[in-house]
Amino acid sequence: MIVTVTRSGGFAGLTKHGELDTSGEPDAAELEDAVRALGAKDLGSGRPQPDRYVYRLAVRDAQDQDATQHTVAEQDVDATTAWLLDRILRS
Repeated sequence: MIVTVTRSGGFAGLTKHGELDTSGEPDAAELEDAVRALGAKDLGSGRPQPDRYVYRLAVRDAQDQDATQHTVAEQDVDATTAWLLDRILRS
């Protein structure tokens, strides 16, 4: 599974980008579970707020070019999603 995260907004309005192929990671199962859980969560319900981040995620299988998209406002991020976003943006 390949997960791409783009973080935009914040006080300075800077953009940060990260991509992670979970297949080579020692915690691949945990990463993939966190990604799959995004579909069941209602994290996109809040509207973006001034000076806060917005995260855009694209998820695809290594062989598949079609990606599933998720958009999450910073104030809607739960602990598991925060861990996932941090993990991808550090890669």
